[in-house]
Amino acid sequence: MNIDLLKRLCETPGVPGHEDRVRDLITAEIEGMFTEVKTDAMGSLLCRREATSADAPRIMLLCHMDEIGFLVSHISKEGFLYLQPVGGFDPRNLFSRRVRVCTDEGDHIGVMNPGGKPVHISSPEERKKVPELGEFFVDLGLGEKARDLVKVGDFVVMEEPFLEMGDKVVSKALDNRIACWLGIEAIRALGDKGRGAEIHVAFTCQEEVGLRGARTAAYAIKPDIGLGIDVTLSCDTPGVPEKDRTTKQGDGFGLHVRDSSFIADKKLVSEIEQLAIAKDIPYQRTMLGAGGQDGAAAQQAAAGARAVGIVVGTRYIHTVTEMADKRDLEAARQMLTEYLASFTG
Repeated sequence: MNIDLLKRLCETPGVPGHEDRVRDLITAEIEGMFTEVKTDAMGSLLCRREATSADAPRIMLLCHMDEIGFLVSHISKEGFLYLQPVGGFDPRNLFSRRVRVCTDEGDHIGVMNPGGKPVHISSPEERKKVPELGEFFVDLGLGEKARDLVKVGDFVVMEEPFLEMGDKVVSKALDNRIACWLGIEAIRALGDKGRGAEIHVAFTCQEEVGLRGARTAAYAIKPDIGLGIDVTLSCDTPGVPEKDRTTKQGDGFGLHVRDSSFIADKKLVSEIEQLAIAKDIPYQRTMLGAGGQDGAAAQQAAAGARAVGIVVGTRYIHTVTEMADKRDLEAARQMLTEYLASFTG
């Protein structure tokens, strides 16, 4: 398993609208793997592998490149940076974090904290309050010099290393660099098989702010089948009822049936399920009551497409401790490879 690639993907910063570093890494990694590679007007990386027949079905894998983060919205005269989120954050996970402020001229490490009194001089009532996102700021330790280095619109990501812990990997941005990894590794494993379908792998932008890049990419490609590649919740942890866990880690990839953005094609769900059973690939059906993913954009583009999600259960999503199981990663990669290989022409 190519864990080094997943590590490099996760540690490369790229928030919605600022995915260029991730896109450059992927472009270098996939050299020679596709017939055509191009970047669209929004910044999504569109990769096409030709089929042996001109009327072959068009299959689209949608793998978003962006991670949740922030954009600098104000710099105080003292040099403190105030932020606007791009993506969904729980403020309880943001206390005392190291961050990376990314500018065109270079990156700067800072610390994020909310405004207000520290524990030693705050009252019990003050310590119970959870700050709003707008109360957090970044301190670069440079005072007013920060005003010369950072500008409004520069982006900020969490600064945490990628870790391996037994069967698990832990990192920021597993959502959704896992999908980027799967999009690359499935095609690498496919080799010269699957030429009965025209395969498009779209590494999309701005998913975390509304599936934006996937909508334009899917409209351009007009797939017959859309595979939304993403993470999903794995709440198999203390304090969560079993009925709410969504997936259990180690039980295989997630066959994503529904969320608030789409309902998967019933026949396509059955086809993939039967193939997983035939190939002895562990899987679990998944549903979410809220949230969305890029498969919805493929399903609704132009005249529409059959769509389903292939997902990997991930603990602690939208934190710096996102955790996935290597066995589930491998199951998802194997499923994608086997499904694409089944198009023999």
